[in-house]
Order: sequence, then structure tokens, then C-alpha cells
Amino acid sequence: MADLLFEKRNRIAYLTLNRPQVHNALNPEIIVGLAEAWQEIDRDEEVRAAIITGAGAKAFSAGADLSRLIPLFTGARPPEDQWDQKLISDRRLLDLAILRGFTPGKAIVAAINGFCIAGAMEMMQGTDLRVASDSASFGLQEVKWGIIPAAGSLARLPRQMPYCKAMEIFLTGNRIDAQEAYRLGLINYVVPQDQLMAKAEELATTVADNAPLSVRTIKQVVERCSGRPLEEAYQIENEGWRVVTSSEDAKEGPRAFMEKRKPNWKGR
Repeated sequence: MADLLFEKRNRIAYLTLNRPQVHNALNPEIIVGLAEAWQEIDRDEEVRAAIITGAGAKAFSAGADLSRLIPLFTGARPPEDQWDQKLISDRRLLDLAILRGFTPGKAIVAAINGFCIAGAMEMMQGTDLRVASDSASFGLQEVKWGIIPAAGSLARLPRQMPYCKAMEIFLTGNRIDAQEAYRLGLINYVVPQDQLMAKAEELATTVADNAPLSVRTIKQVVERCSGRPLEEAYQIENEGWRVVTSSEDAKEGPRAFMEKRKPNWKGR
């Protein structure tokens, strides 16, 4: 089977990191597959939300495959197959895969079914909603390997949790458990393993029922406002308001509410 499973059902795209024998470590095939999948999800108007998870119950992902991915980037291993060649010829594929500098206009739910380490935790920070099993744990252990978590974490993590706790994760390389991640606001829910996908699907389905233009615009505005002065952020918010209120969906939503029926969203 493929190292990345990708399917669409009932307006939801499902991505599964499928290398459980190596804790779903991210190899070139997965990186290229994720980059292509996220772009397809963004383009496909039938898809309203996405869920990403890992195969098996032990690991969401151990992060970059230290025997395949990192040696390829450092030149210690020459390209050997089509996935290696694609990745070497277009380094932007890595950023696309881990949602660094690329924000699909659909809600992305991470279903974290075990430990979420290094590059996997960096990718998780690019998702919108996060559900973890009660056995999940999180860590950025690059400092222990002589490298740094520079696939988005140094920029994103201190914006998503308290600064001093982010620095503890960076500088010690120690892991935190699911309950601590929840307490710090890094994830939305902690559930038993057997309820993980049901909770992720509940969230994805709820978002999929909402106006797609509103979802896309909210994501864009929140990202653009991050770190901006308040007055500048208000202007960005106003831009988003103008786009949405001039749409067909802004007329359809109140009409459907008054007529006590489900809206027929057009996405425009």
C-alpha cells in the first residue's frame, strides 16, 4: 500500500500517514504526496474539510525519517527514486507538505493517535483543529540531534502557546503528554483512542456544513492578522467582511434561517 493514503468521503478528505512499522516517519513519498494532496484539497470545491491522522495506535508520526529524508537534504544520500527526484528538484514541496507558508482554504483537523514528534508536530501547527488520544504525546527533539525545528515551529509555536513553555519544548527536547498539551491550549480535545476518529469526524462534519467562503475567509484573515498592529488587523478584517457580505452565501444564510431549512451554499 502507499505510504500516504488519500481518499474523499462525504465532503471530507482523509489523509493517513501509512508507515506504522517506522512510526509513520515522513519519507520523500509522504512529503510529495502531502504537498500534492493539500493543493488538491484546496482546489476541490466538493471538499469542505480534511482530517489527517496516522496508521496504527502508537504514533501519529515520529517526524522526518532520519534515514531517508534528512540525508537526502544534507547530500549524505543521493536521489534514488521518483519521490527523491521530485523533492530535490522542488524544495517548496516540503513547505507545502507541512503547511508552512501555504494555508488551504478548508478546515484541517488533526487526529493525533499517538506520539507526534519533530516534523509531525511542526505540521500539526498548520492545522486548525486538533484532537488527541489520551495516550498521545508531543515533542520537538531536534536539539538532541544537532538540528533545529525550523519547519515552522520557531515561528508558530510561541504564537500558539505561552512563550516560556514553547521555549522549554524547544530547548530541552522533552515531550509533553496530551493533557498538558490540552492545558496549554495546543489541542482542542483529548479522547480515548477508540473515540478519536469519531470526534475528528464530528468536528470536520460540523465545519463542512458551514459556508465555505466564510470558512476560507476566516482562515485567511486570521493568518494575515497574526502579529499585526490592531488597527492594521482591523483593516484586514474589514476586507474579509466586504468579500463575504457581497457574496451569494451571505444572502442565502439568513434566508435559509428564516425558512427553517439547511442553506444551499455556493461558495461565492
